[in-house]
Amino acid sequence: MPVPPSARRVKPSRYISVDIEADGPIPGPYSMLSLGAAVAGTQDADGFTAADPERLTFYRELRPISEEFVPEALAVSGLDRDRLRAEGVEPGVALAEFTDWVREVSAGAQPVMCGYPASYDWTFLYWYLIRFTGASPFGHSGCLDMKTLYATKAGLPLRAVAKGTMPRHLLSKRRHTHHALDDAIEQAELFANLMRWPGRPAPGPVPD
Repeated sequence: MPVPPSARRVKPSRYISVDIEADGPIPGPYSMLSLGAAVAGTQDADGFTAADPERLTFYRELRPISEEFVPEALAVSGLDRDRLRAEGVEPGVALAEFTDWVREVSAGAQPVMCGYPASYDWTFLYWYLIRFTGASPFGHSGCLDMKTLYATKAGLPLRAVAKGTMPRHLLSKRRHTHHALDDAIEQAELFANLMRWPGRPAPGPVPD
């Protein structure tokens, strides 16, 4: 089917896989401790083109912003809050550097954050961007949830979806390590596979 001229005038989307590690459920009382990102690919009027997820990446470890933390959440990342208090990057500096990086890798396109699931990572990322830089390079809604993308293409209820329910050929062969950059790269591969996947065919009509 020909692409209408109006669609060709729309800027491409540059998809950036983002993973964060935090020490609690919400930003503010709790802290984002690390931020990893990898360019996953570009979508324009002609379709989606995957990127090498290891080529354009970003990673920072951040200084905590409060004394509160949930031990179980902190244990997931394996990060040391005492070390980060001494060595972590100030959040304002880290998020300004991240914004500059997003703008650089998205030249000529509109950046879109993608995550699996995006809700937790986006909550921390957007809050930190607004709190410490005053703006988001993704705007207020430039976010795509890979879990929703899969559920839609697979024709499944969202709450029935987990990585274990996905066909193996869609999953990255990389391990999920809970290191923010490792996981951003892993998720970039998952995203590219999902974008190229035609999905499951819709069920046919039920015979009389």
